[in-house]
Amino acid sequence: MSARSWKYIGISQMVFLALYGQNSVWAADMRRPEAASLRAKTAHAQKHAPVVKSASETISVVGSGSTRQMQSVSRRDMQNLVPGTTPLKAVGNLPGVQFSSSDPLGIDLWSQSFYMHGFTSDQLGFTVDGIPLGGQGYESYNGVPVNRTISNENIIRTDVSQGAGSLDTPSTSNLGGTVRFYSDDPLDRMGGRISQTFGSYDAFRTFVRFDSGKLNPSGTKFYVSYDRRAEDKWLGGDSQFQQMVNTKLVQPIGNHTTFKTYFDWSQEAAASYLDNSLQMLKTVGYDSDYYYPDYAAALNAANGIYPTKYQNLSDPKNAAYYRGIETSTYYVGGMSLDSELTQHLESRTTFYGIGKRYDAWWTSPYVSSPSGAPLAAQDQAMSTRRLGFQTDLLYHLRKQTFDAGFWYENSVYNPSMQYYNEPDSPDGTPYDEVAHRGTPFMIGYGEAFNTNTYVFHLQDTYKVLPSLTLHAGFRTMVVNAADRVTNNDFRYTGLTQIASGSLTAEAAALPQFSGNWKFAPHNEFYFDISKNMQAYPQGGYNTSTPWGAQTQADFNTLKKNLRPETDWVYEIGYRLQTKYVQGLINLYHTDFSNRQQSISVGPLVTAHSLFQNVGDVDMNGVDGSVTIVPVRHFSIYNSISYNSSKFENNLTSGGVTYQLKGKQEPNYAKLMYKNSLSYSVGDFNLHFDTLFMGKRYLSYVNDTRVPAYWLENFGMGYSFRNISIAKTLKFDFNIYNITNERYVSNMGSGGNPLSGDYNSLQVGAPRSFYGTISASF
Repeated sequence: MSARSWKYIGISQMVFLALYGQNSVWAADMRRPEAASLRAKTAHAQKHAPVVKSASETISVVGSGSTRQMQSVSRRDMQNLVPGTTPLKAVGNLPGVQFSSSDPLGIDLWSQSFYMHGFTSDQLGFTVDGIPLGGQGYESYNGVPVNRTISNENIIRTDVSQGAGSLDTPSTSNLGGTVRFYSDDPLDRMGGRISQTFGSYDAFRTFVRFDSGKLNPSGTKFYVSYDRRAEDKWLGGDSQFQQMVNTKLVQPIGNHTTFKTYFDWSQEAAASYLDNSLQMLKTVGYDSDYYYPDYAAALNAANGIYPTKYQNLSDPKNAAYYRGIETSTYYVGGMSLDSELTQHLESRTTFYGIGKRYDAWWTSPYVSSPSGAPLAAQDQAMSTRRLGFQTDLLYHLRKQTFDAGFWYENSVYNPSMQYYNEPDSPDGTPYDEVAHRGTPFMIGYGEAFNTNTYVFHLQDTYKVLPSLTLHAGFRTMVVNAADRVTNNDFRYTGLTQIASGSLTAEAAALPQFSGNWKFAPHNEFYFDISKNMQAYPQGGYNTSTPWGAQTQADFNTLKKNLRPETDWVYEIGYRLQTKYVQGLINLYHTDFSNRQQSISVGPLVTAHSLFQNVGDVDMNGVDGSVTIVPVRHFSIYNSISYNSSKFENNLTSGGVTYQLKGKQEPNYAKLMYKNSLSYSVGDFNLHFDTLFMGKRYLSYVNDTRVPAYWLENFGMGYSFRNISIAKTLKFDFNIYNITNERYVSNMGSGGNPLSGDYNSLQVGAPRSFYGTISASF
């Protein structure tokens, strides 16, 4: 299959949500013991919650009742996005959340980043139906991206805890908050959905779903969906493709037990966008990309003959390569059994299995092929297998809800660096990364990690008074990871022996204490204090050494001195929820210890990006949001976020001391502003959204940065009812980046330098148009 035949859909739109659906009331999270009385009281809370109605009949719920800063994104919010857009983009509208991507849909993982209160996606906790997804970053050792796990149309809501996550979240990386996605159940009646999207750059996305309805008196029902998307890149000559299958079965067992099983399969071939440096953007401009499909130009560049536009750069060889593309296959499966054992006791158990094969391709001009060509196809390959389960017991006693649970997982992670032959002729046929049928002429390194995770939690939610709720608990965590070498080529590593061994991250008790006080109708205060720990990340980008140790002696020393990253998170906030105004003010402070950062040195495809301890970090921030409904059918949403995250130590690396103390952490904007105007009446809806992203630092010492930018988007839709056999027939139209702003979207894709410039910047997508026709039956 040719690379051009593997394409993504090019849908784009940065939608900023003005209102949140009634289905996303905080109490609807049936897995949080904070809900106290679970189903009955949840239904009561939803029924009697204050409502801010627009024509779309949605409400803005700012986490009312929760003892932490929690907000929800409902299915109706997701429907404002162009179909196929990564669900993380919808979460990106919340205050304190920063989502960036060069791909309008957020499909290309290399050009995507997600931050929440300064924490990267690999420092947060993500789940789908209780299945732990691990880190969401590019080539995350244990991660499954949510947009490879579930289609937007199958998500019923997303619950976001922005300060500290729930103790029962199965994650060993959530130094910060958590993002929990929930799939909807199959419909009770047989039916189906179909959606077709067209857009700029030959975007083409199809989604179909069939619901069986109840098949028998016991209530057995299922659905199966297929999602296919393809598009040309908006810059350069390559393309992107993804296809995905989701299926879910629900089987009630009697009146008090429900069995559910979920399965996902996805396959991708997503060409990446070129990484730029500040010098490239200033000298060459914003329209550079890989040489693909011009192999002759890439061969010339590897021989030192560069295009005119690159000749004045300090490192023209590192400016562009022949191609950058990722190919991957994911399998995610899980089954759960929820049961009311007695009137007061409930049990919830989830078993899951995850498998993935991921290949990150670049054509490297720093390694020669056996053919004599001064370049080679480089594959940073990885495979992962994860098996685990989590079980919880919840006991309800008058005003208290006790929750005790245990999570276990075994994972096997196998990274390697492989090289494949390229022709030494401009007329030759380059290696086909998508078909991938060759044999590597060199395996630079190969490793096998085996990790066992044990986490126990115990917590209690106590409704002291009708207006006062307190929550307290702790987690016990033990994560043991062992590494062994499977391949080592001296030509790549320069070492006769690669370091190997094992590390254990453990904490006897990670406490959490929080509370909520409703001191007046529609008004409440909340607070949260928690300690968190992250297990050791298993290696950095392009490195053949575990945990950053260059030699076995280095690793032995590292093992004695290295400590896992921990933090204390403190937050306090105020919520207001009335018929016409909903508001939130949240202040937070975080003390980091042993902060691990990804520091990159060298050309992009050969850079060693290692996790290095940069000492302590002091973070302070404030979020604010307000939704106003001045007149019927019209709503105005505004949010603003400020974050100061500063290093408290200088750093010595390679014999050079870098003045980090007092400097802002890179990549995350200190200031963000988001606005959405929404008008909806009957079956018609319209929204206009604005984002301001403040300046962001590229280097750790803050001597390089990217400028701030504004981004505007527009969307409108109309639904017809009962048209022939269709229950609904809907038409949507969206414009992304209305003003055609040129800006840097993602940064730090390959890591960040301690000082100076680096090829780690992604250019944002230009103005794009998309239309969708969808129907339900």
